[in-house]
Amino acid sequence: MSGLEPGAPAPDFELPTDGGETLRLSALRGRKVVLYFYPADNTETCTTEAVGFSALAGEFAKAGATIVGLSPDTPKSHDRFKAKHDLDFRLVSDESLEVVKRYGLWVEKTMFGRKYMGVERATFLIDASGRIGRIWRKVRVKSHAEDVLAATRAL
Repeated sequence: MSGLEPGAPAPDFELPTDGGETLRLSALRGRKVVLYFYPADNTETCTTEAVGFSALAGEFAKAGATIVGLSPDTPKSHDRFKAKHDLDFRLVSDESLEVVKRYGLWVEKTMFGRKYMGVERATFLIDASGRIGRIWRKVRVKSHAEDVLAATRAL
């Protein structure tokens, strides 16, 4: 576990994004950030989550927030995923899992009785000063984007 709690500074990172750019988390200071971690592009649950956030992107912007999705997939995979589902926010690539591990989200999972290591689906709401305002772990995607939006408006 990372030991990250609300009130702690969000660990900074600089990673490649879709579109061939890079994103440094600290460059977003002054705005709220919805940083959500997901296991993989183009899987059913991850797609549902991404489409949910994208559908509310305008409302997040009105609340002063930037949405950032992060997974271990490559920037090229993110390009295809973003284009296929018309996603309206940046996707960050953490192929080395360094950031996933710093946030305490590289965990043992079980599927069909088989144990394996993978990315835990989680969302971090970061305030304009770069501190963690709220954490959702082991996310269930149904109504998750709406719940995060309500918390973003209240932060």
